[in-house]
Amino acid sequence: MSLQATAFSFLDDLSSRFACESIFARADSDEGLIPSYSLLTEILGHVADEPGLLGPLQALQVRLDGLLTDARPFDQTAENHLKDVAGWLPTALAAARNGEAPAELAVRDEHKPADAAVATDEPELAADGVLVLDLAENSELLGEFHSEALDHLQQIEAALLVLDATPGDRDALNGLFRSFHTIKGVSGFLHLGPMHRLTHEVESLLDLARTERLRLTPAIITEILNSRDAIVEMIGQITVALEKGKEPEKVIPVSRLISAVRKLAAGEQLESAPPQAAAVPSETGARQAATASSSVRVNTDKLDSLVDVVGELVIVQSQLLESAKSLETGGSTLPRNLAQLGRITKELQITAMSLRMVPIKPTFQRMERLVRDLSRDFGKLVAFETTGEDTEIDRTVAEEIVDPLVHMVRNSLDHGLETNAQRLAAGKSEQGRLRLGAYHEGSNLVIELSDDGRGIDRARVLEKARRQGLVADGVTPPPDEIVNLIFLPGFSTAEKVTSVSGRGVGMDVVKRNIERLRGQVQIETEPGAGTTFRIRLPLTTAIIDGLLVRVGADRFILPTLTVQVALRPSRDMLSTIQGSAEVIDHRGRILPLHRLHRRFGIEGAVTDPTQGIVVIMSVGGRAYALLVDELLNKQEVVIKNLGAYLQNLPGVAGGAILGDGTIALILDPASLCSG
Repeated sequence: MSLQATAFSFLDDLSSRFACESIFARADSDEGLIPSYSLLTEILGHVADEPGLLGPLQALQVRLDGLLTDARPFDQTAENHLKDVAGWLPTALAAARNGEAPAELAVRDEHKPADAAVATDEPELAADGVLVLDLAENSELLGEFHSEALDHLQQIEAALLVLDATPGDRDALNGLFRSFHTIKGVSGFLHLGPMHRLTHEVESLLDLARTERLRLTPAIITEILNSRDAIVEMIGQITVALEKGKEPEKVIPVSRLISAVRKLAAGEQLESAPPQAAAVPSETGARQAATASSSVRVNTDKLDSLVDVVGELVIVQSQLLESAKSLETGGSTLPRNLAQLGRITKELQITAMSLRMVPIKPTFQRMERLVRDLSRDFGKLVAFETTGEDTEIDRTVAEEIVDPLVHMVRNSLDHGLETNAQRLAAGKSEQGRLRLGAYHEGSNLVIELSDDGRGIDRARVLEKARRQGLVADGVTPPPDEIVNLIFLPGFSTAEKVTSVSGRGVGMDVVKRNIERLRGQVQIETEPGAGTTFRIRLPLTTAIIDGLLVRVGADRFILPTLTVQVALRPSRDMLSTIQGSAEVIDHRGRILPLHRLHRRFGIEGAVTDPTQGIVVIMSVGGRAYALLVDELLNKQEVVIKNLGAYLQNLPGVAGGAILGDGTIALILDPASLCSG
């Protein structure tokens, strides 16, 4: 016996995989041809000293090689031959393991269809077709598959982005293969035909790369990314089906993708795009995304319910503290017990909120993919860098921030970065740089997007704004306000309409979406050196750090993120312009003064600003002053929805239950004084 026991164990595994691939062989189809040939070649590499095994396998290799050379599908003879060898091989290996001569391979009538011994009762898998889920039978399995597939799809994208930068990364390639193999296996078990067939072809392509018979090129990676996107759409259909109990109706086309993958596997070239610089992932970021983490999946509804209950506990604890103040405790242990309850409640609150937190890495990964695709569309060389991917953010904020980031990345690539020729003419590197980072700053999350492009031309922005009627002739706003004109609805400096810009929509949507999350966006720019967009967001949408103020008998909460300073103004700081508009001079800045009691029709409030408190607010780069009667304290409050009737009340973001049981409105600084 010339083969060692370990070699036989390895060959048994190859034989099993070879038999599985042979199942898909059909006359007039090339389904399974490439993977079968690949596995056969690998088996031959381990049986060179076994003549009884070598002859039949080489004969099949010659036949399959002829089909591949002529780009022909299986014929009936080749199908029979493949399935005969697949059925004979396990027995032949067992004989060789025992030192015996393998039985001869029986030759079947060339035109006779494959018999039942090696045939499969699996239905023919259609390339394009509607997913048939059979919800009544498979709902539980589909639910498990759905969660698992989402993880694998994220790992697939991360691994592909690593391979785009470093095609020889074995860990990324092996992880990519395993993810496609897993999705292929389960989708086949659940009879999800289109998904199974597509993943099967991609897996075969990746197997060629794993065995170093194919080099991954940008064109190949692009088609695998496109295939991944199609699978994402199909998983989306499963999501809807599980939620609504309705089978999918839309066809997600995969035949073009299958054809492209097969051509690439056979060494054919697709229509090529201009060569581009690969996106540059962080040193650890994209690699770690392909590593499975130890976690437990929990339904988000349960998490939300837990957070709500903890919020109620916080409110009750606050009310108990208020009640205790009115009691004559003397030597009572009540204060100490309440303090202990407060510590436990705070710890529970922090733990519950942390359960809602997720790394921002998947969001950044989507931007990395966007940069890769758009840089090729624009014909620009772009190096993309990310930092702080492990920074955590509330899952709701993570979902809502995607669209603003997409708009900003598109604008940076389209408007911010010059063309390759323009950069060389300006003495810059031909390759532009785009950086996306995240970090915590106090109780806020900061996201920065910066480029080393042309910067924002303030003179051009102002001239365009005047032409569009957004700024009156003869009026020249301060430099910071000029830059912020790009956030006005309808503003655009694009000279022509493209697929991604120039239609006058985008940056106003960015600002509106960020402010809806109670965040702010700021711009720093230097002509010729680049632009940085800085977004500040609360870490969570469930709790707000607020400044409690009184106006008359009513109390309101101002988000501390937007509060710059509070002061009692002197008479010489106040002025009236155009007969009625009030302003305040704050350190040389003339700011509009708004009276909160007028905004909400509150009686009995302070009307003389010198007897009240003026709070300077800053939203979206613009500042204004707000007159209130008194500052009460600073505290964290649990945000409550006001219901459908008051949900869209201008200037109001929600409500909060205070310690004494009363309700205070949480104000929305962005819309409060927009008029």
